[in-house]
Amino acid sequence: MAVSITEALDIIYTHITPVSAEIIPIEMALGRIMSKDSVATFDLPRFDNSAMDGYAVKCSDAGTTVTSDHVIYAGDNPEMVLQEKTALRIMTGAPIPKGCEAIVPIEDVRIEDHKITLPSSIIKYIHIRRAGEDIKSGSKYLHKGDKVTAYSITLLASQGITHIHVYRKIKVAVFSSGDELRSHFEKIEAHQLYNSNTPMFLSRSKELGCEIQYIPSTGDTIECLETSIRSSLSADLIITSGGMSVGDKDYTQQAFANLGMELYFNRVEIKPGKPTAFGKIANTAVINLPGNPLASMVNYEIFIRTIIHKMSGSSAYYHNTIDTQMREDHKIKKGKNTVTLGSFDGRSFMPLRQQLAGMVGPMQKAEAMIITKPDIDFIGKGKKVKIIPISWEFFGSEREDFFTR
Repeated sequence: MAVSITEALDIIYTHITPVSAEIIPIEMALGRIMSKDSVATFDLPRFDNSAMDGYAVKCSDAGTTVTSDHVIYAGDNPEMVLQEKTALRIMTGAPIPKGCEAIVPIEDVRIEDHKITLPSSIIKYIHIRRAGEDIKSGSKYLHKGDKVTAYSITLLASQGITHIHVYRKIKVAVFSSGDELRSHFEKIEAHQLYNSNTPMFLSRSKELGCEIQYIPSTGDTIECLETSIRSSLSADLIITSGGMSVGDKDYTQQAFANLGMELYFNRVEIKPGKPTAFGKIANTAVINLPGNPLASMVNYEIFIRTIIHKMSGSSAYYHNTIDTQMREDHKIKKGKNTVTLGSFDGRSFMPLRQQLAGMVGPMQKAEAMIITKPDIDFIGKGKKVKIIPISWEFFGSEREDFFTR
């Protein structure tokens, strides 16, 4: 019996767990997921410092002329104490001297020889950056499940961190079944087809940060399929396509069952892509996708992207949506949860003209998708829709209803 899209995703959320962690230099951590919180060991800034090039002053000297004979630079360790009727020239980032109550920017004073005329009003503590106002010692500044970005690395470096705990890269193995399939680098006969699914899955998985393993296309026999499966069991995730229907040579499910796969579902109420299965052999997750390229691409984006996000240790593995509107009228065949691919220009969603399950042409044009309920057969121009982006990652840590109704 087929499960719904949301039931399939719930099963995935339940049975997918993060891969193991490793320690790597921060320079190699870009795009990885934190496996531990990072806690500040000291304040940032570490000391009170000047936010401007200007003068360290006392508020009581506002509107008067004071003397200034010293300069404090960034990196200095000032030992003097600021007295009334004096000002200390100070550079941005330099430590605040004792007795200083405010910084007056250089453009706000009048300078004659060593005499400085201050403005008539000075706000206490203005232009002073306080120790810990950015990050407090003992606070968490990066969290387990966060993706490491260039700006995460900035934070880590500012705390003197050289190595961090992250989840390792996911290992993905891919193969397709079918006697009619040949690799794209082989010559083919008129009755044969090039295998476009395997390169697609490998490239997309690599694009999503995984390590990939290519398993050549296997023949349509139990023995050939079992050989390919055994070659893939060192991976965290096995992705296959084809052999999922009920034809005479559709042996994929049987081959996986023979090797101990626990099956969680083998049909999803979705168009295109109903013959989709998910299970596990020990700690290796397995997802079997349809042989039709566009159908397998759709289910990769809905299910496998979720698996990769959850398995990577990310706290954001639920599909997020963007509210937009239809650019044109769109008719849909009723009766199934239907995925429609389209383009998105930031203002509206435009369904692709042709998108049949066996096509490859529409894929490169697909920037987003909408998923409609079985009772929907028409969406008018200007109607509000929810799109799931394909061209960029848009996942959240909270569940969201992604159906267009």
